[in-house]
Amino acid sequence: MSKKKSGLVFAYILKGRSGTPIDWEQINGWQPEQGILWVHLDYADEGAKQWLIDKSGLDKVSRSALLAEETRPRVVSSANALLLILRGINFNPGADLEDMVAIRMWFDEHRIISMRHRRVRAMDDMNKSIQAGEGPESVGDFLAMAAGKLTDRMADVISDIDGSVDELEDSVLTEKSHELRQKLAHLRRQTISMRRYISPQRDVLARLQNDRVPWLSDGDRVRIRELAERTARFVDDLDSARDRAAITQEELNNHLSEQMNKTMYVLSIVAAIFLPLGLITGLLGINVGGIPGADDTHGFLIVIIMLVVFALGQYIFFKKKKWI
Repeated sequence: MSKKKSGLVFAYILKGRSGTPIDWEQINGWQPEQGILWVHLDYADEGAKQWLIDKSGLDKVSRSALLAEETRPRVVSSANALLLILRGINFNPGADLEDMVAIRMWFDEHRIISMRHRRVRAMDDMNKSIQAGEGPESVGDFLAMAAGKLTDRMADVISDIDGSVDELEDSVLTEKSHELRQKLAHLRRQTISMRRYISPQRDVLARLQNDRVPWLSDGDRVRIRELAERTARFVDDLDSARDRAAITQEELNNHLSEQMNKTMYVLSIVAAIFLPLGLITGLLGINVGGIPGADDTHGFLIVIIMLVVFALGQYIFFKKKKWI
C-alpha cells in the first residue's frame, strides 16, 4: 500500500536526535531494540483504522479515543501507557484559526502513535526537527516537544488577537461603525471559540505533569509544567481580550447612541424653528379675501422680514434657555 492510500502520513524509528523514515512493512516488523517507533496516521483513512485495530496492539478504549470523530483535550494513563489528546491552531487553507484541530497521541515506553485528519503544523514541525537531527531523544522528550510546538503556535495567534483588540479600542471613535461592529463580532467569536478548547487543554497539561508514568522524567515534567503555565496565561489573555472587546462594543454603542441623540436634537431644533414659520406662511397662503398686504406691492418683502425676525427671536429664546 502507498502512504497516501494507507493513511500513513509518515513514520520514523527514532535514535538519538535523528530518525530513519520507514514504511508499513518496516512498521509491522519493528522491534523495541531498534529504537523508538513513531507512527503518524490519518485516522479517517480505512487503512489506518484497520492497522490500528488489527496490528497496533492497543486496547479497545484507546483505539476508540484515537478514532473518535469529535474530541476534547484529555489525558488518560494506565500502567505504562498514556493517551493524550490536544488541540492546535488550524492553519489549513480556507479554515478559521479558532476552529482548532485535534492531535491524538498514544505513548508507551517504546512507541508513539499519533493521529489526525486535518493537517497539524506542530507535527510537521516535529518531522522537520527529526530530519534536521534536532528531534526528541526519548518518548517523554517527544511528548514535551510536541506539546511545546503546539503551544508556540498558539502564542503568535493570541498575540495577534491582543493586538487587534488594541487597534479596535483606538479606532472606536474614528472608524466607520458598521465596519467596526463586524470586526468586534468576529474577534469576540474567535476568542470564545479558542477559549473553549484552550481552557481544558490547560487542565490536561496540569494533570499530565502529575501522571506517574515511568518513562516521563523529572525534566520532562518541568517542561510540561511550564507549558501548563503558558497555556493558563493564554486563557487569561483570551478572557482579557473578550472582556476588552465587550467594553469596546459598549463604547461603540454609546458612541452611536450619542450620535443618534445629537442628530435627533438638531432635527428637533430645526422642526421647532420652522413649525411656527410654516404655520404663518400656511395662513398667508389660503385663497380667501382679507389677507393682510394682499394689495400692497411690498407685502411679500414685509412678510419675509417678519419671518426672519421671528426666527431670530426663537433662536435667542432657545439660547437663553440653553437648549442650543
